[in-house]
Amino acid sequence: MAEPLVAYLHYLSIMLTGGFLVGELLVCRPGMTREQLRRLPIIDVVFFASALAALATGLVRLFFYAKGVDFYVGNPFFWAKVALYVIVATLSIKPTLTFIRWKRAVAGGGPDPAGAEIAGVRRFIHIELGLLALMPLMAVLMARGIGR
Repeated sequence: MAEPLVAYLHYLSIMLTGGFLVGELLVCRPGMTREQLRRLPIIDVVFFASALAALATGLVRLFFYAKGVDFYVGNPFFWAKVALYVIVATLSIKPTLTFIRWKRAVAGGGPDPAGAEIAGVRRFIHIELGLLALMPLMAVLMARGIGR
């Protein structure tokens, strides 16, 4: 019973990760209200938590369930998926720091972010989403033993 539950939690956390990243993109746009500026870091924290949950459940599946460690670590698509995860995590640092800075500026009565700065953050989020969309492809290829 535990294996299907861990698989379900893994898939759910992946969907939540993508959903909250899309949520960031929808909220982060020119003309944001101050309330939306305050909410962005909260959305980002939930995005981060769901990404960590995806990693944790993925590691549980790798080491205790699914097809076993040996099946995956020899597959280049497994390593491509890991690399995509690391790249997305690294790219997410800039928006996170920017959201925190914006929230502090709003709390201190500072100016709203400039359109160019918002566009820059949106670019990062678009790239993250594009790379995140490749991860299921890597999962399908590795699960079917392609590349071994």
